[in-house]
Formats: sequence, C-alpha cells, structure tokens
Amino acid sequence: MLKISQELVDQIVAHARRDHPDEACGVIAGPVGSDNPVRFIPMINAARSPTFYEFESGDLLKLYREMGRNDEDPVVIYHSHTATQAYPSRTDIAYASEPNAHYVLVSTRETGTDDGPSEFRSFRIVDGEVTEEEVTIAAGV
Repeated sequence: MLKISQELVDQIVAHARRDHPDEACGVIAGPVGSDNPVRFIPMINAARSPTFYEFESGDLLKLYREMGRNDEDPVVIYHSHTATQAYPSRTDIAYASEPNAHYVLVSTRETGTDDGPSEFRSFRIVDGEVTEEEVTIAAGV
C-alpha cells in the first residue's frame, strides 16, 4: 500500500498537466529504508514524447548522488500517460529497476492541461510482474 500526502498527489498531478501532451516524470524521495515519500523531485522527460519517458542520464546520476548524500531512497517513481489509462506499458515494466519503489501513474487523457478528475494509480513492479496496490491519501503523512 502506498501512503502519500494530498500535497504530493497534487504536485504529481500538476506536473502531469503542465507537461501534457508530453509525459511527465519524477521521483519522490524518502528516508533510506522507509516507505515514506517526502521530497518531490520533478524531472525533465528527456524523450519529450507523448508516449514515452526517460530520465536524462546526467540528471539521474545527479539525483542518485544527492539522495545518497541525504540518506534517501526513491520511494515513488512517477510518470504520466497522456492518451491511455494509468497502467504500466510493456516499456514501463521493462525499465522498472527499483523493486522497493512505488510506481505511480497519472493519466491526463480525459482532461489534458485542464482541471478535473485524473486517474492516479500505484503499482509494484518486480521482475516484470505488475501488482496494483491501494493508495491512501492523507492530509499530512
């Protein structure tokens, strides 16, 4: 189960809307060994694509070094889908390399850049197997 604050959910959704029609991507870091997402880190989609995302390798290296210095882990890895449901694609599954992370997907297919309901789902992806998990949104986690 992913337990996440409303503030972090709002930041993820806002990032997805800002980058629409391209996929948005980023990380939420938390203390090493915890399952507590705390620090929102929006990234740039180096692919600049409506159907694919990738972290720029230099930015990703910098991020992991920074998390190491801060004793943080990537608790949530998120991205958006702009024309399909919030479910991991074959490519998403193939690239999932953090077995302890929550993989959050947001779909902006219904609203695009506008306000309105969005599809927000979380998954565990381990060894190519996708398991959807419950999301608990709290006022302040």
